[in-house]
Amino acid sequence: MKRVFSGVQPSGNLTIGNYLGAIKQFVEMQNEANALYCVVDLHAITVPQDPAELRKRSREIAQLYLACGVDPDKATVFIQSHVKEHAELGWLLQCASYMGELNRMTQYKDKSEGKQSVQVGLYTYPVLMAADILLYDTTHVPVGDDQKQHIELTRDIATRFNGRFGDTFVLPEPHIQEFGARIMALDEPTKKMSKSAENEGSRIAILEDPAVFKKKIMRAVTDTENEIRFDEDNKPGVSNLLTIYSLFAGVGVDELVARYQGQGYGNLKKDLVEVMTDQLGTIQKRYSELSDPAELDKILAASAERARTIAEQTVNRVKDAMGLVRL
Repeated sequence: MKRVFSGVQPSGNLTIGNYLGAIKQFVEMQNEANALYCVVDLHAITVPQDPAELRKRSREIAQLYLACGVDPDKATVFIQSHVKEHAELGWLLQCASYMGELNRMTQYKDKSEGKQSVQVGLYTYPVLMAADILLYDTTHVPVGDDQKQHIELTRDIATRFNGRFGDTFVLPEPHIQEFGARIMALDEPTKKMSKSAENEGSRIAILEDPAVFKKKIMRAVTDTENEIRFDEDNKPGVSNLLTIYSLFAGVGVDELVARYQGQGYGNLKKDLVEVMTDQLGTIQKRYSELSDPAELDKILAASAERARTIAEQTVNRVKDAMGLVRL
């Protein structure tokens, strides 16, 4: 049975881009794989965080996983820092990685651009991400195109380690969603929707009030043609709305285009709001029902224990391979 690992950082309010591009996949994959889904709080602290806000956000992300349909009886849902082996393997792999590899990581360049000082963790976090994946003998990692470079680095580190110390790690494969992996911003549909974008109108949070996101959808950038067709190069705004509609409604884009032929963008947007209100309303209701902190912590603790059992075996295997003394 294949094993899936993925994680989301507890920073900012999760958007429908996070849901459609990642968490919705988590729910589907838990039925066909041994799945582990993590709240990667150790990655969050590569940039300054408010401690109280970080604790709050970490629980919120775990709660959202469950509200969106991740079942703790089928999948392991935990907070990264609750399994110390993530940090431990991260250090061991840093000692088997090279600066030239990390210098090529585009996300570090993007996040550090224009800053006078950068924390070391922001530079080395791709190695921690590799540790997250390799720790569980992961076979498949659901990621977007922008994360593919991290999987390639993970495979390079694992291949080099296996070549030097013997077969130790499973080489993971990226699982990239064929359609809808990148949900674009409502105000600039040529850019990916981001939970950290300055313009609130560019994104829709999963827990956002329907009255608020209705205004955002109705104001979403389209074009002057008033023709509904899927054309990402020439009609990125309309194509983005069709993608969001298709993923929420479970209806093919071609069917939607045929349905709205001869109609204006207003009807498309209005119906999209209704579909989103129905599905996000269900998620928001579940989220409210999961508001007992003690029950959530109980689920997280049990899942962390399951994850720790696998992780400890992997770290011990790595230590033995590297010649570290274990008592």
